[in-house]
Amino acid sequence: MITLEHVYWLSGLMFGGVAIVNWRDRSNPRRFNNTAFWGIYAITFLVGSRLADLTNGFLVVAMVLVASIRGLGQGKKESATREEREASARRWGNKLFIPALAIPLITVLGTVLFKRILINGAPVVDLKQVTVISLAIATVVALVTGMIMLRSPLLAPIREARRLLDAVGWAAVLPQMLAALGALFAIAGVGNVISGLAQRWIPLDNPFVVVATYAVGMAVFTMIMGNAFAAFPVMTAGIGLPLIVQKFGGDPAIMAAIGMLSGFCGTLMTPMAANFNIVPTALLELPDENAVIKVQIPTALMLLGANILLMNSLVFRR
Repeated sequence: MITLEHVYWLSGLMFGGVAIVNWRDRSNPRRFNNTAFWGIYAITFLVGSRLADLTNGFLVVAMVLVASIRGLGQGKKESATREEREASARRWGNKLFIPALAIPLITVLGTVLFKRILINGAPVVDLKQVTVISLAIATVVALVTGMIMLRSPLLAPIREARRLLDAVGWAAVLPQMLAALGALFAIAGVGNVISGLAQRWIPLDNPFVVVATYAVGMAVFTMIMGNAFAAFPVMTAGIGLPLIVQKFGGDPAIMAAIGMLSGFCGTLMTPMAANFNIVPTALLELPDENAVIKVQIPTALMLLGANILLMNSLVFRR
């Protein structure tokens, strides 16, 4: 059976390959920092589940120290020149979108079909993580499709992954770190504090007010934390489960799905989501570091309003 652990191994191999490519690149003045950072990160994926929590904690601290001491850098060598990339884009045109569009398509199909595929009476994938596993399989299929189309060298994916990760830097690990922080906040009881404050200052006897509070809270807390995965356990424990589900009998699946979408609206409006909003600005060399956020705010507010109305109309239908 394919489990989430296999996805971690695949990710670990990729980060390990990135570390090796960095180590071999003498054009990068901070290649040893990059090698250590991505190498340690690879270890957390490959054997993290077999290590003690304290050991994993030390690995995370080591990553922080590596990123803090002189920081990470970028190599000067490019896998392809700008002219070569532009020529390839003109040659393939819209066909370049085939691998990218294959990812959501195969993910949806896998999520539906893998639940029905059995081998000796057992499911072929872990049903608790079927969507994530389907996404990983879809990514591999898209990668192979792209390599066949473009006739790329076997090492091209690792080299391109290294180029992208070097450009993004430490911000690439920010979503995972913030998600872990959100779980710690939930364990520490921050959700109960938020629930108490909400019930003290907001009239929560009306289901619509509860839904609006939850959705707006997801967006605002995401803006503070920089990641919807960090906000989700806190807001769901504080408002979603006790009020929407238990008090008013809402559907937890619908609440969770639209709640996450509401959190993503907050992602569009915060510089804390550095990997989404600050890194693109740096890569595009825009003069205003908040340019991406300013453009996204109207869309984010409209989507947040739509999510509130959508959740209110669907979550209480049973």
